Amino acid sequence: MSYDIGLKKVLWWKFSIFCSTLLVLSATSAFTPNFYDPIEGEETAILTSAPTVPPPITRKHATKVIVNLETKEVVKRMADGVEYTFWTFGGDVPGKFIRVREGDFVEFHLSNHPSSKMPHNIDLHAVTGQGGGAGASLTSPGHTSTFSFRCMNPGLYVYHCATAPVGMHVANGMYGLILVEPKEGLPKVDKEFYVMQGDFYTKGAYGEEGLQPFSMEKAVLEHPDYVVFNGSVGSMVGDNALRAKVGEKVRIYFGNGGPNLTSSFHVIGEIFDKVYTEGGVKANQEQVQTTLVPPGGSCMVEFGLEVPATYILVDHALLRAFNKGCIGMLKVEGPENKEIYTGKQNDVVYLPEGGAIQTMDDEVSKRPAPVTKAELMARGKRVFEANCMACHQGSGEGIANVFPPLAKSDFLMADKNRSIQIVSKGLSGSIKVNGKTFNSVMPAQALNNEDIASVLTYVRNSFGNSGDIVTVQDVVAGRASAVQPTPTTTKKPKAKSKGK
Repeated sequence: MSYDIGLKKVLWWKFSIFCSTLLVLSATSAFTPNFYDPIEGEETAILTSAPTVPPPITRKHATKVIVNLETKEVVKRMADGVEYTFWTFGGDVPGKFIRVREGDFVEFHLSNHPSSKMPHNIDLHAVTGQGGGAGASLTSPGHTSTFSFRCMNPGLYVYHCATAPVGMHVANGMYGLILVEPKEGLPKVDKEFYVMQGDFYTKGAYGEEGLQPFSMEKAVLEHPDYVVFNGSVGSMVGDNALRAKVGEKVRIYFGNGGPNLTSSFHVIGEIFDKVYTEGGVKANQEQVQTTLVPPGGSCMVEFGLEVPATYILVDHALLRAFNKGCIGMLKVEGPENKEIYTGKQNDVVYLPEGGAIQTMDDEVSKRPAPVTKAELMARGKRVFEANCMACHQGSGEGIANVFPPLAKSDFLMADKNRSIQIVSKGLSGSIKVNGKTFNSVMPAQALNNEDIASVLTYVRNSFGNSGDIVTVQDVVAGRASAVQPTPTTTKKPKAKSKGK
């Protein structure tokens, strides 16, 4: 009898465990997301270079997407007169924009060009798996690696090279963005743009000409010479500016490749209607002036265009913008709306800098000095555009009642030595140019002797002016001489004391 009771207890205990296990399994399956949508068909991803974005995905099902991406080490322009050996995904910085859909199954082919000197790989922040694909994609020059992954999480993700030394590979430009669109898609906009910020570290200082090598010392100290959008100074200005029309809504897919600096992304003259912070797909902020994007991070911003203007994209750590190259333009055309903005121009300018560091200090340059007039003119044009154009304008006409003209300037052409002193030491006080009086301050420019000789040769032979060249020897002599009084500078007589 006791044996039967014991057997029944054992059987009941086993039955209870069995039922509990079934309940746990049932609950687990009920709350496990279905990441494995059926795959229908196959397509090859459209990859684009910044600032272009592939078209939105219109299909309503998951598919197999084949991505073919090449790593390549290329010499390209960093700034006018400055070249750099970039390490790239697809030949450009940033790398190609990749657009897929939540649920897609991606077959990724990473090829390393035979001319590369280094092995490369890719870590996609959109990948769930070891190293984001880094280990599976390590590729020697002249080889191709293949791996696959499921796009489980929608969002805007950074990808980058993760080959040691990782910081060096990223600092040389190996980063880009991959967008995993949510199944329901993103809200419709009229224009989409691709912009990434990066900081670069060169042996030479900002603007120093020639092919500049990478400086690991500066990178470790986090002292970049260049902070730029889309891989170079001026990548989105002038003829390369982003373009849209009044009445359109734009979306910018913005990423920060780093490797070191956090971006304070801002568009001068606009407010972000919606911000999808940290690369998420939910607009969690509205009416935003500036948004922070860390290295290896991203965001999406949307805003409508109500009035025509040239809107300036910057990192609002402004010395990066105006002194290290982090500026872009969005040129918007269309009818004015004076209910929103009158377009009235002020005649007072607040602290204009141009691109130079304004100080009395001189820098010693080891670059070969330009000798011929053609060499002086070519370098002088670059120096003028980087340092002088903000005040004196591209036409040399200056700004009425604020900055004197250089075009057909009697003051400029009358005294070469005085011009050298003004550029190197600054000027304060009243001067008369072409019959008009100007009373403002020009800070000293931190330019070396070669740059001063070049820019003065350029302005003395441009904008309707015709003069002789300014040599480095002229600049050395001019720096050493005393500052001459301007033509309109006079000494005021001392006031007489009362009772005398």
